[in-house]
Amino acid sequence: MMADVEAMFHQVRAQHCDSLCFLWWPGNDLSKEPDEYQMMVHLFGSVSSPTCANFALRKTVDDNSDQFSHDTITTVKRNFYVDDCLKSSKSEQAAIATAEELRALLSKGGFRLTKWLSNSRKVIESIPITKRSKLVKEIRFGELPTELALGVLWNVESDAFGFTISAKNKPCTRRGILSVVSSVYDPLGFAAPFILLAKHILQELCRLNIGWDDPIPEEFAKRWGTWLNDLPNLENLKIQRCFQSGDFGEVVSAELHHFFDASHRGYGAVSYLCLTNDKQDRSCSFVMGKSRLSPLKTVTIPRLELSAALQATKLDKSIKKEIDIPINESVFWTDSTCFLSYIASTDKRFHTFVANRVSSIREASFPSQWNYVDTKSNPADDASRGLQVEELLQNKRWLVVREGSEFQLRSKECWPEQSNSSDRVIEVTDPELKKNEDFRCKCNHS
Repeated sequence: MMADVEAMFHQVRAQHCDSLCFLWWPGNDLSKEPDEYQMMVHLFGSVSSPTCANFALRKTVDDNSDQFSHDTITTVKRNFYVDDCLKSSKSEQAAIATAEELRALLSKGGFRLTKWLSNSRKVIESIPITKRSKLVKEIRFGELPTELALGVLWNVESDAFGFTISAKNKPCTRRGILSVVSSVYDPLGFAAPFILLAKHILQELCRLNIGWDDPIPEEFAKRWGTWLNDLPNLENLKIQRCFQSGDFGEVVSAELHHFFDASHRGYGAVSYLCLTNDKQDRSCSFVMGKSRLSPLKTVTIPRLELSAALQATKLDKSIKKEIDIPINESVFWTDSTCFLSYIASTDKRFHTFVANRVSSIREASFPSQWNYVDTKSNPADDASRGLQVEELLQNKRWLVVREGSEFQLRSKECWPEQSNSSDRVIEVTDPELKKNEDFRCKCNHS
């Protein structure tokens, strides 16, 4: 369910009114002397308003925490983004109770929760009509609407995320291309492999020193036209909001599986949540993906692999912080044996670029968490090379389905066989080893 605090900033009185002064000319007559006014409440557009309003919201919770349930208190502290509330409940009864308590709790601080919307008609009917979203004032007939949840398109009826594409005609220039690419809002990386293709065109134009408003070469114009014609097909991409189906049963363990990869075009990482129920059935769902371009300055593939691995550890930390499901284990997968040898090494001295990233990765994980997977089974390969929309829709690697042959859906005994850490040896000729270390290794070898 989703709700919004009505005029949130205007519900919080301002203490430093002198900083919120403004001039007003009566009757819009600039020839007269203006009157000086002060805003007595926080206003929209002020940098301080979100922080002050959020403080007041949390103060309301702290002052009344003994009167409401723990779930309601936690909802305000963890499920609000400024004035937007997004909350999932296990049952309709729990959702109705939480919604009622939320309205009662926030009203004690002068906050009014409105624009309520839910994928359950029963929950919507429990909300007073005046507090509902205008899209569901009357829900007896027709399907539930499509709405934006923090900028992400949410089809309430099918309970799935998707995209709405309304790309305007822009000139075929760097500025026009950037405008169109930036209009595709995808914070969770559902379409990251597809967007990478357009970003790569922009990078190539930058490499050629093409001006922002200069016509682009015909070769790039054709590539851009192909991508632009494919863009509307992104509306066919649907991602289920829930990590598990309603009849999955009780979850007994949860794992995060992170994959990463790199190529000369780009590098990226993608994370999946794998759940096991009391019947030992497994479910695997896409959580988040990241895809970045390789730097303009040439960087070796092993170094890009390290950057991708570091991105995977950041995803792991971010997801664990935000997700409300206890995670039993985090597993990292790569098709780079070179990277695995870097992580397993404890007695080698690397150059600064590699040493810093290896150190950061080891601080966020243990070497035993890093495993090898073949390229064919590595979904992050899509993040490093890019995909057309049709490939993205038909691909079974990037947006993993809950039923299939992916090894994440099988028990640990069926995972790819791993070599011992002692077998992950760095060649003495590896260019990332410092010279004095190379010399010592060669001497010992001879």
